[in-house]
Amino acid sequence: MEFLGYKRSDGSVGVRNHVLILPSCACASETCRVVASQVRGTKNVIINVGCSDVAANTELTQRVLTGFALNANVYGVITIGLGCETVGHRQLADKIRALTDKPVVSFGIQEEGGTVETAALAVRAARQMVAEASQMQRTKCPVSDLFVAIECGGSDATSGIASNPAVGNMADRLVDLGATTMMSETVEFIGAEHVLARRGATPEIHDQIIRICEDYEKHLALAGQDCRTGQPTPGNKAGGLSTIEEKSLGCIHKGGTRPVVEVLAEAARPTKKGALIMDTPGYDISSVTSMIAGGATVVVFTTGRGTPTGHALAPVIKVTANPITAKRMKDNMDIDVSGILEGEETINEAGERILEDVVEVASGKMTKAEALGFSDIAVDHVCRFI
Repeated sequence: MEFLGYKRSDGSVGVRNHVLILPSCACASETCRVVASQVRGTKNVIINVGCSDVAANTELTQRVLTGFALNANVYGVITIGLGCETVGHRQLADKIRALTDKPVVSFGIQEEGGTVETAALAVRAARQMVAEASQMQRTKCPVSDLFVAIECGGSDATSGIASNPAVGNMADRLVDLGATTMMSETVEFIGAEHVLARRGATPEIHDQIIRICEDYEKHLALAGQDCRTGQPTPGNKAGGLSTIEEKSLGCIHKGGTRPVVEVLAEAARPTKKGALIMDTPGYDISSVTSMIAGGATVVVFTTGRGTPTGHALAPVIKVTANPITAKRMKDNMDIDVSGILEGEETINEAGERILEDVVEVASGKMTKAEALGFSDIAVDHVCRFI
């Protein structure tokens, strides 16, 4: 199988060709939005971090921001900072330049004299960069060049018994073709981590899967908290999921059955291809944010109750097996696999159909979330702001 992608000089392949307007802190996010609104071909992200943070939070934020810039769906980057944040726009730009040969330009709002002056300079630079990006042409690439993140959100009983197994079937197909898949949401492994750990390619990876679940619960316990107060969510319960174990057993289905070859820290970039796991929260927007920062170029997202979420940098394909959701939220759902429940389609057939759609989206077909212009970002925190 092949798709039409954008080949980058580092060997990665993008499925989109964006110019990213990237804030170094929350205070620059709105200025980035102003710039992106004036230049077609650009994408901006809104963040709530970048200042008043402990070192661990700053480190995670930097992994996310540099990860966005390095994503193969990004042609070039314009960073905008305020001027008094923890890591300024020049430092962020230098970090990005040290890791890639993509074009990078940066501006500071306090230095340039405010939002209007900064936006004028950034718009001019963005137009030039978009013109350069437009010269890139899609070329035929093997499916092995795909990097697909797998997510679930707004889950119900249909997720674990139909849409997640169908996506898991798709994930196995991708890995067998030499591609890379990534599953996250550590909290939603709890109660089923021993089942998931059996997929570890080595004893060390088996133990890592168990450990990230233990560490997450210990981290929450230090703050006097328990993940079971928020998992399952009220919507999960209304959809028929009564316990965290029941939710987790359904959740892990979407990752397929192939050996897990690497377990990654949040927003870290992989060193191997194949089936991967990233240690993230159960919060779907935060998980997607981190996996795209880790390099994922396409997201396949299962949902029983329905969610409109999307991301600025990567297409998010929404899959549901709930026939009511498929009809009620047809403006948000991309693929309906409710035929599995009706006995009209097998999990194998649905997995093949999802893979075909992934290839079409990777070649340029827009998802519903892209058409709506949705961009949801949530950068995780190790602890409170300071």
